Amino acid sequence: MSSSIWQKSSYSASSNECVEVRVGVEAVELRESDAPSVLVRMSRAAFVDLLDAIKVGDLDHHA
Repeated sequence: MSSSIWQKSSYSASSNECVEVRVGVEAVELRESDAPSVLVRMSRAAFVDLLDAIKVGDLDHHA
């Protein structure tokens, strides 16, 4: 996945406190901008499920 470009939310502005994402052919990877060596890798389907859970608030109790 080294050819993919890391992207961060435009809401992050110039802050280095964000989650970055890159999408490859086989997987989607997430990392914290201040700890770039720690990666979470998941399938595209799992990433869609994660985004859906975030959007509907299913993970708010973890905050």
